[in-house]
Amino acid sequence: MQEAVHYRVSMTRPHSHLFEVEAAFPAGPDVLDAVLPVWTPGSYLVREYARHLQDVTALGPGGEPLPVQRIDKRTFRVRAGGKAVTLCYRVYAHELTVRTSHLDGSHGYFNGATVFVYTEATRHLEHRVTVVPPEGWRTFCALEQQDGIFLAPDYDTLVDSPFEVGPHTPLSFVAAGVPHEVVVWGDTPQDPDKLTADLQKICETEARLFGGLPMKRYLFLVYLTDKGRGGLEHAASTALLFPRAAFQSVRGWEDFLTLAAHEYFHLWNIKRVKPRALVPFDYSQENYTTLLWAFEGMTSYYDNLFIRRAGLMSAQRYLTRLGETLTTLHSTPGRRVQTLADASLMSWIKHYRPDENSGNSAISYYLKGEVTCALLDLEIRRATGDAKGLDDVVRRLWQRHGDGLGVSEDGVEAIASEVAGKDLTPFFDRAVRGTEELDYSAFSYVGLEMGFRVRESSTDKGGTPPRKSGDTKPKGWVGLAFKGSATVAAVMDGSPAMEAGIYPDDEVVALDGYKTDAAGLVSRCEDKRPGEAVRVTLFRRDKLMEIPIVLGQKPLDTVYFTRVEKPTDAQKAAFQAWLGAAWDEAVG
Repeated sequence: MQEAVHYRVSMTRPHSHLFEVEAAFPAGPDVLDAVLPVWTPGSYLVREYARHLQDVTALGPGGEPLPVQRIDKRTFRVRAGGKAVTLCYRVYAHELTVRTSHLDGSHGYFNGATVFVYTEATRHLEHRVTVVPPEGWRTFCALEQQDGIFLAPDYDTLVDSPFEVGPHTPLSFVAAGVPHEVVVWGDTPQDPDKLTADLQKICETEARLFGGLPMKRYLFLVYLTDKGRGGLEHAASTALLFPRAAFQSVRGWEDFLTLAAHEYFHLWNIKRVKPRALVPFDYSQENYTTLLWAFEGMTSYYDNLFIRRAGLMSAQRYLTRLGETLTTLHSTPGRRVQTLADASLMSWIKHYRPDENSGNSAISYYLKGEVTCALLDLEIRRATGDAKGLDDVVRRLWQRHGDGLGVSEDGVEAIASEVAGKDLTPFFDRAVRGTEELDYSAFSYVGLEMGFRVRESSTDKGGTPPRKSGDTKPKGWVGLAFKGSATVAAVMDGSPAMEAGIYPDDEVVALDGYKTDAAGLVSRCEDKRPGEAVRVTLFRRDKLMEIPIVLGQKPLDTVYFTRVEKPTDAQKAAFQAWLGAAWDEAVG
């Protein structure tokens, strides 16, 4: 029998939030260095998982205790003398995110990178996992099973296969001939049939793009919580965290479907077609690539598009959501500071570690990447008369690089130029390597124009034309974002507030001598004209201060689409080819 690494995961005291783990390594070198990853693929931040390991001991092949020496933050050394070693330890798990692990009286969820120590010498071996759940609980994982043992051909596959353990009754459906399971933790969905029916449509829509699915079965792990939203892709599964209240609304349902479509598209885009810089993963440190704009931004572009193609979103609604994305982009000063390539490269210290200055200094590769890929799709369609599009780029990437060996840093651009039949270097120089505003002329190819207006309220996400109102006077603007009812969260670069000297964490208490909160300050300033002076009273580190501000003009940073006034037949046909709807179904 082939040698393998064996793990046993127990949870005898769920209320302690401690997984009990045994990791048995076959006989090998005299010195065994067992290590834990500092990050998990798909989430580009060093999370220091080893901080949650405790009570580490080691046993020899006969059960005799062996000394364990901690070498650094993630390495446990055992002088094994060439014999087999079993490490025993516990992992504290009380952080419910898709990137971490969580154990309590209702369930246990764990990502491999957080609980499974490994050695470089055995990383290529088969890894086997036995889970010992509490009575009445079941174990769910996308890995193959044999006699109740989960089998992974190597450590990378194991890390890419999260486990959910609990008293769940799974939902199921078949898409493109492949069985799918949905396991929900939290409140039971009110309409489970709608959940599986809509997910089935999405999965089959995505499978059609590639001519089938790349796995034998698939597992959706859904966590409905009080707050938080996120997803993490895996080779045959995904974990989705979503607010339970939003799950019940029409907009929330739409958001959930786009999240599911996003993570499912990663089956191809990043899980199998991936940057060469990530092959193989180095779990000890950051892994750098400039291509996250393509692998995440492209996926963000397609998540809404797949919902549209699956018949679960109208063309008009799609354009509204794209307008909302553009609004977020144009409300972020950092788009003029950081390039998409650098946003990808510096995700480890920027995107996953936001602070009060992030909006001024950085841009999300998800956000600008989505817009860039929308423009790239239209640019290719314009260059080829709709004979080709971004679909062809995606399929060609899959055909050439679906073996997991990786795409070079210039590989996506090269294939896009090949598909377009022209050199797209100028496009990528501007969109990926530049900080000037994007060229939106491609939208005219499908008979659309972008409009800009002021944001009409704190809840205005954009995507829709201005409300028909006789009030067109310019509105005063301070350039502050708040957290809570009165605390300054961020000050926009170049805004009147920054020029006047208002800082993050200042607590606003009054405007022009009258008590106010954040909402009141913004609305009262908007009632004034640009150029008027106001006095903001605030606390800064418990010291009362009054700061005069000369109001600026509220920026036109809220984006929406309109139809061109006199469309040509070619524009109408191009719109139909792009969104699968008549041009008349576009926004008015």
